[in-house]
Amino acid sequence: MSLSTPAGMSRRHFLSHMATGSAMTLGATQFLSHLQANAAEVKRNQKACILVWLGGGAPTIDMWDLKPGSKNGGEFKPISTAGDLQISEHLPNIAKEMDSLSVVRAMSTREADHNRGSYFMHTAYVPNPTVVHPTFGSVVSYELGAKRKELEIPSFVSIGGGGMSPGFLGMSHAPFVVDARGNIQNANMDSVDPARLGNRLEMLATIENGFIGSNRGDIGQAHKDVYGKAVNLMTSQQMAAFKVDQEDAAVKQSYGGHQFGNMMLMARRLVETGVPFVEVRFPGGWDLHNDVFNTLKNQRLPMLDTGIAGLVRDLKARGMLDDTAIICMGEFGRTPRINANVGRDHWAASWSVMVGGAGLNGGVAVGETNQDGDRIVSESYLPGDLWATVSHALRIPLDTVHTSKRGRPMKLANGGQPIKDLIG
Repeated sequence: MSLSTPAGMSRRHFLSHMATGSAMTLGATQFLSHLQANAAEVKRNQKACILVWLGGGAPTIDMWDLKPGSKNGGEFKPISTAGDLQISEHLPNIAKEMDSLSVVRAMSTREADHNRGSYFMHTAYVPNPTVVHPTFGSVVSYELGAKRKELEIPSFVSIGGGGMSPGFLGMSHAPFVVDARGNIQNANMDSVDPARLGNRLEMLATIENGFIGSNRGDIGQAHKDVYGKAVNLMTSQQMAAFKVDQEDAAVKQSYGGHQFGNMMLMARRLVETGVPFVEVRFPGGWDLHNDVFNTLKNQRLPMLDTGIAGLVRDLKARGMLDDTAIICMGEFGRTPRINANVGRDHWAASWSVMVGGAGLNGGVAVGETNQDGDRIVSESYLPGDLWATVSHALRIPLDTVHTSKRGRPMKLANGGQPIKDLIG
């Protein structure tokens, strides 16, 4: 591991101290400890975001915004939490950590199609045939990851499935996809012969440099960058972040000891290594048109509960929660009305998102729906407002503008504004 010089000290200043024997004055062991502590502090202050993606559209009315006494209320009861709000009785572990988490109960997106809703929630833009907008993980990779020179692994990782497109930001900011065990599809790093690899890379470099020199656009350079990162992966010690099996059994059990818990633990390991954006795709869908209550209480919610609560506790214990934003959401919610199959259908008019960490206010419910949950009775929010809130927490300037391949200016988070009750 390379060590940076202490904050505010130039390389020349550092070498001067070494030459004049200051290291001996401090004592070699003390001096090294000082550098290591400084490096640890720099890493601890690195901002990051973990997105828990509930693909299919979770029934947030049964999770974060219950309606007891309403015809739409369903079978579950609300319970008190460590914050100033109530959530589902089937999320008891998260309830204990709600002083660090909040719920936005007034999302209104109007996109109730899976693909369009996923695109909107990931990018803050509705789909447009003339441009592919970058998923926000790619935005964070572009704004923060590129500045972390010590990071040898990708700055945007998607665990458990493919992420969305990097759009006009380019393939170097695409999600690096691994399965729930941290494995790269169709890759066996242990079978690479160094000599043959070196020969092939030399030949590839010759071809790529020739293509880049022919001035045919930026595709050649992007391809070279992606392959360069792939080669770094083969030798980087930072790849150990993907190996959750190296953790103690007690740590894994604190996340629930199940597949989703291990994925969340991997996310923590990646953020701790310096990865600024990790998306965790919950295993098993949330498109619950049938038997919603049994599926939630027996399958989905127990895993979600222990996995998220384990992450929050672990980040707190490591002093990382104040620098790590956590978002839990899908592409929309589910209908307040319970259908004939005891399920809930697609609903984007009034639903909830859970968010916390990174200095955001915890323990509050932002926004309000009516008694039956089918209408927002407060200010409503769009995906851009959510991502603007995260950007504020990650210290990405809100006036940032990116440029599409056709030269169109694209505002960060589509010009959304941070949610005041969360950044207060």
